[in-house]
Amino acid sequence: MSRQNNLSVMAHGPGDLRLEDIPIPEPGPNEVLLQMNAVGICRSDVHYWEHGRLGSFYMEKPMVLGHEGAGTVTKVGLGVQHLKVGDRVAIEPAYPLHNDQFCKSGRYNLSPTMFCSATPPYHGQLSQYYVHNANYCFKLPDCVSCEEGAFIEPLSVAIHACRRARVKMGSKILICGAGPIGLLNLLVAKAMGVAQVAICDLSISRLEKAKELGVNFIIKVEKQTPQDLAQKVWAVLGEMPCTSIECTGTEFCVQAAVYATQSGGTVLLVGHGPDLVSVPLLNAAIREVDIRGMFRYCNTYPMAIAMLASKKVDVKPLITHRFPLSRAIEAFEITRKQLGIKVMLKCDQV
Repeated sequence: MSRQNNLSVMAHGPGDLRLEDIPIPEPGPNEVLLQMNAVGICRSDVHYWEHGRLGSFYMEKPMVLGHEGAGTVTKVGLGVQHLKVGDRVAIEPAYPLHNDQFCKSGRYNLSPTMFCSATPPYHGQLSQYYVHNANYCFKLPDCVSCEEGAFIEPLSVAIHACRRARVKMGSKILICGAGPIGLLNLLVAKAMGVAQVAICDLSISRLEKAKELGVNFIIKVEKQTPQDLAQKVWAVLGEMPCTSIECTGTEFCVQAAVYATQSGGTVLLVGHGPDLVSVPLLNAAIREVDIRGMFRYCNTYPMAIAMLASKKVDVKPLITHRFPLSRAIEAFEITRKQLGIKVMLKCDQV
């Protein structure tokens, strides 16, 4: 197909972000070609732009960014039965390349061989047109917008987090960090029947957003020890939370989450920080506090779509900025400076 009319957001290396036309791809067997509608910008996209890498993943060639997307099917490949031209879909960006033991046990997110949009060496979704595996494209009901569809990826992170954190109806929990993932964990936990949520952050503006979304208690992180922060959590909740969901990746908040959580409770690590972090392990061990990790999500898209369709979760207040694709560099600057919550690029508006 022609090289024209497929404007894409391409990272060429640290600090080098460009808008370029690339060829419109053809869908292969079991694939669909999508005209992208909305794609959210994630901090990992910004990290690739700034550093050319994320964790152990290094960019060795220019890469299209973006993995939080929704689009409209414009062409179907051989063997695709459940989708047709005109269907609007949310895109699950990561899927296993082989049917290994993790897939067979239902934990395909842990498979060592994965395709993942905007993870080297694979291009992402910030283009006018994008091809994806049809089995990982989920049809959106009429009552769910494409912007909401683009939120299903980070919403899935929160659903998987609450599952891994053993969130229980009627419980009290702590969330460390009021960024997009922390706020989505707030919404999901509330939808799952949590009685009270306390959330802590350095940013007053983000804590105010949490209040708008229905958090019970906000805690401004000051110059204090992790134990002091834990004491504040106990004071506002009236008791120790049974679950703490840590979304910052900072050593301080990891320690505070351990100290704050009740004996027999769970600390769930969502945020990615340094490789080595000092943790009060003996404190956790003698109180049987389980420290659990998570990686992406699995089997979450149907639940995320149901939450949005039923209005149990409303993600629209989290969208603070919208830009056409042609203003992508400006949108990335806004995200880098953390001037909003979720910045959305409209790929069908050039």
